[in-house]
Amino acid sequence: MPQKDPCQKQACEIQKCLQANNYMESKCQSVIQELRKCCAQYPKGRSLVCSGFEKEEEENLTVKSGSK
Repeated sequence: MPQKDPCQKQACEIQKCLQANNYMESKCQSVIQELRKCCAQYPKGRSLVCSGFEKEEEENLTVKSGSK
């Protein structure tokens, strides 16, 4: 049986918040930040729901290092 994703609860909270606020990300920043905190606690690849943040961070690093 696969292990439960450690950040699944936070991901679900984001979905609930977005649905309740007509998908306006600006109204859900605190919930999104909670997911980021959760993702930071686990090694890369441990949480499937964090893979989007991990990819976003890699792209940001590539852009920053490429602009020097």
